Amino acid sequence: MEFRLTEEQKMVQETIRQFVKEELIPLEDEVLKNEQEGRPGLPPEKLKELQFKAKEMGFWGIDTPEEYGGAGLDPMLLAIVLMELGKTFVPFAFGGSADNILYYTNEEQKKRYLIPTINGEKTSCFAMIEPNSGSNKQNIQMTAVKDGNEWVLHGEKTWITDGHEADFVMVIAVTDKEAYEKTGRDGVTCFLVDREMGWTSKVDPTTGEGNPVSLVFQHVRVPEENILGDVHGGYNLGLEWVSFARWVASVRAIGAAEHLLQMAIDYSKERETFSQPIAEHQAMQQMMENYASDIEAAKRSMLNATFTLDKEGDNKHVASMAKLPGAAIGSHVVDSVLQIYGDIYTKELPMDRWYREARLWRIYEGADENQHTIIARNLVEEQVKIGQYV
Repeated sequence: MEFRLTEEQKMVQETIRQFVKEELIPLEDEVLKNEQEGRPGLPPEKLKELQFKAKEMGFWGIDTPEEYGGAGLDPMLLAIVLMELGKTFVPFAFGGSADNILYYTNEEQKKRYLIPTINGEKTSCFAMIEPNSGSNKQNIQMTAVKDGNEWVLHGEKTWITDGHEADFVMVIAVTDKEAYEKTGRDGVTCFLVDREMGWTSKVDPTTGEGNPVSLVFQHVRVPEENILGDVHGGYNLGLEWVSFARWVASVRAIGAAEHLLQMAIDYSKERETFSQPIAEHQAMQQMMENYASDIEAAKRSMLNATFTLDKEGDNKHVASMAKLPGAAIGSHVVDSVLQIYGDIYTKELPMDRWYREARLWRIYEGADENQHTIIARNLVEEQVKIGQYV
């Protein structure tokens, strides 16, 4: 097994690393100020400017197939890119991409939703979580009732990223209550619903940034042709979206952990206690060694999930196994870095921002407890064997 990057992977890594260092990290103070004043951390016009700079470097639609004008990076290269992006909290995302499940659209839907999203003409969001479901995807209350050639959607979704800006939503609703109550999986459908069809969004105040929102559907009528995939086949689409997001969460948390540990090392050489840099204290050195080792272990788990996604397509089990250590080490590192920085814990500096963001890593895209349940269930039901994934 090869554990070193190829020349191509090294080149991509270095290119993105320089982009983050030169274009994004210098914006962190501005992002902090904007967020504190209630504005988007990165104004839309600045995001577009950065996206086109990245496009000139060849980074446009990094996970979009080449047939749609994207770079079509394989999962390993994608992981390398996202790990480097994780080293800043500037809310940047490359242009030219679309949610993975949008590629299940039919030819007419591609023209109306997929292509405009890739081209940046439309913004999408995905909605599965509800006020009373959280990580429990088997407690969906939102309903869709057939009425002629339309479906009538009623219910609420919550903690939806990009929901306030979205032009349309990919939303999961129960279309066969009896089947859903029996299995907790069957009888749900995914719909493509334009904002102009009648759903509304409201911001959910949180301690973190990003302004997740609740989406409210009050008897919203959706035409039959707006079903994504098959009728009653929405649950698997939802899991595919979540599994990808779960893997990405691990990647970015590990990238952040590396950056934060380096911040701690650099600062520990400057800060003195008892007439010597704290980097020379044994306790500090032990902390550095422990975290460096834990980051490498988490990275190996994440790369296994990446390899599995690339070679086998379905990486749900190992994605859960990767998210746990990735989110944990990111959260632990930022806590210790804050301890090291000590008396400069202030909202005018980035540690407060990092601390609030890192705490969310162990909650979103499936809380830690949910990952434990998934992994254990797969083993008990023998869907996965011990040692199956090397």
